[in-house]
Amino acid sequence: MLALVVDDSRAMRSIIKNIIKTEGFTFVEAGHGLEALAVLETGEVPDLALVDWNMPEMNGLEFVQAVRANERFNTMKILMVTTETEFEYMSRALEAGANEYLMKPFDRAALRGKLEMIGLIAPTEIQDNE
Repeated sequence: MLALVVDDSRAMRSIIKNIIKTEGFTFVEAGHGLEALAVLETGEVPDLALVDWNMPEMNGLEFVQAVRANERFNTMKILMVTTETEFEYMSRALEAGANEYLMKPFDRAALRGKLEMIGLIAPTEIQDNE
């Protein structure tokens, strides 16, 4: 599966890529929304976009709105990954077409859980230690 990682922080892109790589994803990346749209126009449609909210050039919400306005990307799942913790931000992102919302900081389990929730990876089987 292919993921698009969109964040203006190179360090955060690296963290996200390291986690999703262990889940079988390959990836492309962009530092802001306009760059991400350019990536989408030149390549295959990713299965997933992981998108920060606060970025220069085009923020995450604007990116989600632009993507959802284009039928070519209807199958792409969008996960907002952001420091914005207010309910209003979450609500706006979901109304714009994001499939899920993950607040920074997060750990591998939280990201994996969101990928399970949107149906991109199988749930982890719980081991019975009895």
